[in-house]
Amino acid sequence: MGGTAVIMPRYKANLACLSFTILLCGFPTLAQSPEPPAAGATGGQPGAPATAASARGPLPEPQPSGSIGGTVVDRTGAFLVGARVTITHEDPSPSQEAFSGDDGQFSLVNIPSGPFHLSITAPGFATQTFTGALRSGEVYAVPQITLAIATAVTEVRVVPTRVEVAEDEIKEEEKQRVLGVIPNFYVTYLPNAAPLSSKQKFELAWKTTVDPVNLGITGVIAGVQQAQNDFSGYGQGAQGFAKRYGASYADLVAGTFIGSAVLPSLLKQDPRYFYKGTGSKRSRILYALANAVICKGDNGHWQANYSSILGSLAAGGISNLYYPAKNRDGAELTFENALVGIGASAAANLLQEFLVRKLTPNGSNHSAAKSQSIIGKLSSTLVHDGD
Repeated sequence: MGGTAVIMPRYKANLACLSFTILLCGFPTLAQSPEPPAAGATGGQPGAPATAASARGPLPEPQPSGSIGGTVVDRTGAFLVGARVTITHEDPSPSQEAFSGDDGQFSLVNIPSGPFHLSITAPGFATQTFTGALRSGEVYAVPQITLAIATAVTEVRVVPTRVEVAEDEIKEEEKQRVLGVIPNFYVTYLPNAAPLSSKQKFELAWKTTVDPVNLGITGVIAGVQQAQNDFSGYGQGAQGFAKRYGASYADLVAGTFIGSAVLPSLLKQDPRYFYKGTGSKRSRILYALANAVICKGDNGHWQANYSSILGSLAAGGISNLYYPAKNRDGAELTFENALVGIGASAAANLLQEFLVRKLTPNGSNHSAAKSQSIIGKLSSTLVHDGD
């Protein structure tokens, strides 16, 4: 019995320790029990996104896109291969493009609904456009597109050559006649007249020597010489008149061709008198006198008038071949005559500057006529519309 009494207290003590231990082990579990989630926190729970989506409302459903197609042909109905079809929209959506195939057909896919604009281009053809509106999910068939051949516009600017300009000026100069009768071909009223070619210098000399008025004036000179019995070695009568006429005409031909054609062509000088017409009277007088010994070169620069001076000397020397022996000029007299010729040129220039212009009807209209004759050559536009 005594042993039993001892065992029972130990048993109770062990039971108390075991109960205390169980309580200690269970306390952390109670301390770590989860707290309710904070307001608005998802906590990684699967239902959180649906809750947020519900707060924002339902998302819009995507609208289905459409497509656009069509055929490109030329005026004959033949399919056009490789035609570029570009589509643009009213909104800032990026443009798209497609090319027609062997059958002329093109197709544009995934096109957003709304108004659209097509531009169809092909090399050698005029651009064609088409505007329409695409509905959601629609397959839009564009009516057959016919491209016309592009209109070819060729602008041809024709600039006349210097020779052509000079030719027009000469034609006007040949109309210049003092009192409407006496030729006044070797004067130009254009300060920047185009230089003459060698051919034009000879043509002007030829027209001067064969002009009917000059032929008549030569006859008058021969008649006066015969009346005064000048160059008596020629005699009188019809034969004497013919010789005097021939000698006077030979002087005209030799002086004109040598001094106004041959030498000006070789020396590149212009045989014409360039009318000044502006400035003070003194400046115009000095200009006219100076032009007896200077001239304008084909390069536009002023230079000594070798053509006129040497031409007078050459013509005087040639005249010794056909004048009577007792009337032939020696070398000294030939030079004296050349100086007289220079003085005569100066006097003629003064008349040109202050008088002859007023007596030459066509001279005052020269510039306007020249401009009208050339204006058609300056430029022209040729327009060809392709078939």
